[in-house]
Amino acid sequence: MVDFWQVVVGTALGFFVGAIPFAVWLGKWVLGVDVREYGDHNPGATNVFRAGGKWIGVLVVFLEVGKGALPVTLAYHLWGMRGWGLIPVLLSPVFGHHFSPFLGFRGGKAVAATLGVWGAVTVGIIPLVGGIITFFVRFFLRPDAWVVMVLFLSNLFAGQLLGIWRDGYLLIAFVLNWFFLAWTHREELWGLPQIGWRGKS
Repeated sequence: MVDFWQVVVGTALGFFVGAIPFAVWLGKWVLGVDVREYGDHNPGATNVFRAGGKWIGVLVVFLEVGKGALPVTLAYHLWGMRGWGLIPVLLSPVFGHHFSPFLGFRGGKAVAATLGVWGAVTVGIIPLVGGIITFFVRFFLRPDAWVVMVLFLSNLFAGQLLGIWRDGYLLIAFVLNWFFLAWTHREELWGLPQIGWRGKS
């Protein structure tokens, strides 16, 4: 069972932590640039790498995955929250990242935060499966938004095979999460995917 105030506190905490714009702040403090001026103008780890911050980019990846994982670990594992009331708690870091008040409610696409959320719920299984498949798929498929969709499908099937979705509220939260990611990537998803070797490009 989920207590009402646990839902309120967990959701608020998740949104606040998810809203912290590590990529933008570290880009300015360490690299002296606004990472939103690079690549797709997204305030995320990918554009930190594009701005020339290899090690800072790695740090941002860990921080953005961590901000999805931390509030969910507290709620799901330490507080023992279960049931349908857990759904807003699971989604809150993802929404916080995309609608960050620190960035005028114009945040990132929330892929890393999503991996953090489901990594926490499944103790690393979802990011591991998705990471292995994505590593290979990204060399043959573009744009990256379609790689994200492959990541969704692979994790959906992996979760089914491993019995993760036997709790219906987890499956509903997962599907809602990835519908939201499809929305954040909607501009790239309008066109058909392109298949072919792209090497290091």
